[in-house]
Amino acid sequence: MSNKNNYYREIFHDSVHVATIVKPTKSPKGLSFVTDDEKFIQLGIWNYEKNVRLDPHFHNEFERKSYKTNEFVFVLKGEIECNLYTEEGDFIESIIVKENEGIIQHNYAHEYKILDDSIILESKNGPFMGVEKDKVVINAKKKEN
Repeated sequence: MSNKNNYYREIFHDSVHVATIVKPTKSPKGLSFVTDDEKFIQLGIWNYEKNVRLDPHFHNEFERKSYKTNEFVFVLKGEIECNLYTEEGDFIESIIVKENEGIIQHNYAHEYKILDDSIILESKNGPFMGVEKDKVVINAKKKEN
């Protein structure tokens, strides 16, 4: 996907989609998805005027296969730093995520540093299988400025 109206930016490393920075307040009117259908986590932005009504609906139950956990964090209040790494701990990029912005983690490793008193929403695809099965802590090699 390409960037549209500066409301999201995709980050790649060696042709692997690592993360997507999302700025919903800059999105176009209507429904805009920032993720491809194949991603393990889907993120759409609703930017509607007052009195828009979405049809009542439910989602069908069926088996889906997910081979890894993807995560989305959204900063309601405050500011965070997100550092991206390869699974071997090599530094890729550092991003400041501000109030009313979010970041989707698709691949590789990440760490967060809380820069201001913050309230953060976090969402992941499930079911959660436990920390031992789901997470690997790495020895990160962050480049210092």
